[in-house]
Amino acid sequence: MDPVIVTGAGPVGLTLALALARQDVPCVVLDEGLGKDEPRPARTVVLREDTVALVERLTGTPLTGLGSRWAGWRSLRRKQVTREVEFGDTDPAPLHIAQHELTGVLRTALARETLVKIAVDSRLDGIEQEGSGVTAHTRGPGGTWWRGSYLVGCDGPRSTVRKLQDIRFPGRTAVERYAVATLRTELPWTDEALLHRMPPWRTSGPSAGEIVGRPLPDGVWRLDWLLPPGKDLVTPELLVNRVRETLTGWAEGVTPSYELLDTGVHTVHHRLARRWRVGRVFLAGDAAHLLGALGTQGLEEGLRDADNLAWKLALAWHHGPRDALLDSYQEERRTAIAARLRAADQVLPLLRGGGGLRAYVPGSSRGNDTLLADGHLGRGALGAPGAYADSPLMPGRLAGETVVGTSPGSPVSDVRVTAEDGTFVRLRDRLGRGALLVVLVAPGTGVWDRKHWVTAGIMPRLAAAVTALPHRAELLVAEAYPGAAAHTVLLVRPDGHLVSAQGGVRPADLYAAAETALGGAASATAEEDEAEASAVAGSSR
Repeated sequence: MDPVIVTGAGPVGLTLALALARQDVPCVVLDEGLGKDEPRPARTVVLREDTVALVERLTGTPLTGLGSRWAGWRSLRRKQVTREVEFGDTDPAPLHIAQHELTGVLRTALARETLVKIAVDSRLDGIEQEGSGVTAHTRGPGGTWWRGSYLVGCDGPRSTVRKLQDIRFPGRTAVERYAVATLRTELPWTDEALLHRMPPWRTSGPSAGEIVGRPLPDGVWRLDWLLPPGKDLVTPELLVNRVRETLTGWAEGVTPSYELLDTGVHTVHHRLARRWRVGRVFLAGDAAHLLGALGTQGLEEGLRDADNLAWKLALAWHHGPRDALLDSYQEERRTAIAARLRAADQVLPLLRGGGGLRAYVPGSSRGNDTLLADGHLGRGALGAPGAYADSPLMPGRLAGETVVGTSPGSPVSDVRVTAEDGTFVRLRDRLGRGALLVVLVAPGTGVWDRKHWVTAGIMPRLAAAVTALPHRAELLVAEAYPGAAAHTVLLVRPDGHLVSAQGGVRPADLYAAAETALGGAASATAEEDEAEASAVAGSSR
């Protein structure tokens, strides 16, 4: 079987290649560059707990030492604090990390991976598809033809893959613009991120705006200033003035010393590709979507694209194509991004309208600050991870369904579980291996050696049901799960989304839910699989 071709060696492409390799799928990564990433301190990303866990699971490298875990968050309006959040065990802090640090960790992990080949200085300029595979041509010193089973375009907003497949990319340009500076200094808020709207030293005019400050390790901060609409040139003098004005305002009149490390201008676009799959070709990351207004993070959604697509491609690579499974990637991820863009479009006029009747509604400013904070903190419609409740991979109503703290289609909570070898692990540590997870909630098991309860009660019957599932599955046992009663059985996808919660052991329901989560019944023969693949490729031409 030919490898999967991944075009683009940014964080999304590298994450996808690693995720596929962890499921024994070989990959070729076509890198336009020379295999290095220039350090840019002003180019940073914010990762929430699920995407941090994804990268750490794939690389085996803790990210916390490379980035900053915020101690808290505060929102200010003029001189008033409108919201404060303290992070802890029950409310994990986001991780703020320079993008070159993230890419470096991924590249280091890939250098140890024998199933992945990175072809540097390889610029894609042609794609050909047929029923059994896809062929890509690259130009450059090592220009050649590459043969693959599938091809995934992770090649950014100007995606060559998207253009070669004639996929439209509608949306809006320059939704928001920010001046960015990264500097080393001391601020009154140690290790706390903040959003400051209408700072008192800029009390009127379109430039009154807002400032976002995010800490990085070693006393470094990234500051973002929302710029007024238009295309006015952001000069070095303007940026330096903004830095001094902001630091002086926060220090109440005395400008603290600072070391300016990097500057830039960040322009936010909102675009969504019409299609994310054409036969054996897929789009992911910025090639498929652009978002980022109101504090949301586009790169993080690209990592979720990779996590969603990897297990589906791996299953198709090992067991033959299932059209419904592969189609579900677009249906799930495009729907999630579209919902995020709709939420931003609805809120933008409210937050950036500059007045009107809404400005006089009591409490409106505090509510607006909460909306903005949600985007930055990964909460609510603007920031929370997408759920796939309406996915074709979600089973219909099952007789034994029960309610738990996680709604079907949403990411599961990261609880401690007992693995099949008797060790205690985190539930997220078992994701991304291509297997379904079946979790039994059994209070009290944690205090007994596994050998005492693995053959007792409902365990033998559940183990037999798991063995009979239409795909490899791992049986785990949890002392507790939010909102779950004893003997609840959870079926979890390889990317950590809940398929079904059932009260007790119901082998028929468990089998039906698993079969639906895998895209339906497998094709009867290899010939039928090949015919389906040919039809998909033919319809894309």
